[in-house]
Amino acid sequence: MSTDTAASTTASTTARALAAETLCAAYQITSAERAGQIAVRAHDGAIELTHAELAARVRDLAAGLAARGLGHGDRLALMLTNRPEFHLADTAAMHLGAVPFSIYNTSAPEQIAHLLTDAAPHVLVTERLFLDAVKASGVEVPHLVVVDGEGGEPTLAGVEAEGALDPGFDFEGAWRAVTPGDVLTLIYTSGTTGPPKGVEITHAAMMAEIRGLDEAMPVTPGGGLISYLPSAHVADRWTSHYSGLMTWGLTVTTCPDPKMLVGLAAQLRPTFFGGVPRIWEKLKAALEMLFPAELASDDPAGHQKIRESIGLDRAEVFLTGAAPTPRDVQDFFARIGIPLLEGWGMSETSGFAVVNRPGDPRPGSVGRALPGVEVRLADDGELLCRGAVVMRGYRNRPDLTAEALDADGWLHTGDVATIDEDGHVTIVDRKKEMIISAGGKNMSPANIENAVKAESPLIGHAVCVGDGRPYNVALIVLDPETAADRSPADPATLAEVTAAVERANARLARVEQVKRFTLLADDWAPGGDELTPTMKLKRKPIATRYAKEIEDLYRQG
Repeated sequence: MSTDTAASTTASTTARALAAETLCAAYQITSAERAGQIAVRAHDGAIELTHAELAARVRDLAAGLAARGLGHGDRLALMLTNRPEFHLADTAAMHLGAVPFSIYNTSAPEQIAHLLTDAAPHVLVTERLFLDAVKASGVEVPHLVVVDGEGGEPTLAGVEAEGALDPGFDFEGAWRAVTPGDVLTLIYTSGTTGPPKGVEITHAAMMAEIRGLDEAMPVTPGGGLISYLPSAHVADRWTSHYSGLMTWGLTVTTCPDPKMLVGLAAQLRPTFFGGVPRIWEKLKAALEMLFPAELASDDPAGHQKIRESIGLDRAEVFLTGAAPTPRDVQDFFARIGIPLLEGWGMSETSGFAVVNRPGDPRPGSVGRALPGVEVRLADDGELLCRGAVVMRGYRNRPDLTAEALDADGWLHTGDVATIDEDGHVTIVDRKKEMIISAGGKNMSPANIENAVKAESPLIGHAVCVGDGRPYNVALIVLDPETAADRSPADPATLAEVTAAVERANARLARVEQVKRFTLLADDWAPGGDELTPTMKLKRKPIATRYAKEIEDLYRQG
């Protein structure tokens, strides 16, 4: 087959998958046309499955799960690291019309109990690493399956083998019975202010999301991406699982530890790459230490050397989102030929609803609405969103669904924003997190915090406090990697952080400036008391835990 013919074939395959009404149909098209291509592989190559191999295993596992009573509308829980078995189990359940959902790996037993109670799964698939936490939750699940089990628990391989012995199972009938309005997955929001809510995303909503992104930033089929974000977060599901594997025809390599990401990217040279702001911030700090000469020059060859060293020389798209990406980070990567396309979205919008386009990045803005998505501002500046990408509702919470979705179908996002005459959206802050000083001045804590963090790689997290107060103060935590050998009690460390805060203040309006701060000796881990699994600040728990430290800052006069 000629190159032109092959390109035409892959493009038409993608077009047919994009036209599908359900993810089941999209996957069947992609797997049939790309039978010999690697669909998913482990980071170390220990597991590599072509689409033909994965499709056969999906059929057998679906039959085995069906024999255990998993059927249309039932839930299947997954608590797994990023590994090929996630894609196998999730896809098999999906083809039964079941609703697979993931649990964050950092979840405590009581958090696991909340999700299992709310979702009431018929089957839970996990690995030995999390087995104790699952059992400590105290919630009984009818069928517990362990991927790497050797201690008496049923194994995933065993369930799959049982399904292979049932040639009469009507696999095609099962997936063809799935409708666009059926729930595809539950995404449990991280819960910065309360218990996580189960966002119900339908097949139709996710297909609309994938179509919109494909139109906004077309991806060439046949490339590759790395799955390293938690599968419990909507970002990894729509990029690696639903888009990359099932629709775009990319090879998905699973990465169980984000610390391996840069080395793996250098080895694999992905064609699609996205990350939360903290990933880009850490990468910027590392590159500044490794390539000072190349960064000091405008020589394109030097910048190409940097891109090759981190394996991003083949990538067509560089996405960033989930939280504001500091302007200096965006400018840094744009200068070396890595234009970050910042977008905005929520679990409730199936992923991005607004995104910058290739060739037209607007640093500071999160871009324009995807095709088929409408955005507008409420009277108080809250961003409203409407379109096929919007969730069906919150599982078991009609009261919260009614609060979020009005009678006209507008999703009230909770974000305060501006929209310019070209339709570009700029997020100001969370509506409930805006600081209103004692003098009545409205301020965005995120903007102040980003200004502080941008001034020193030693600063991992900054929390601005000032609501109802005469001035702003901050809690600052050192970065566990770049400041691994530094102590908050070290005078030199304190001096460097103090200088960074002073530099940030010089860039802020007087009322926004941080008058005092305290350097905490604690380590804030993702999924802990202070941070969500995607490293958003849990402001209320932080304010409660550090109430004394905050009051001490204000008592200084």
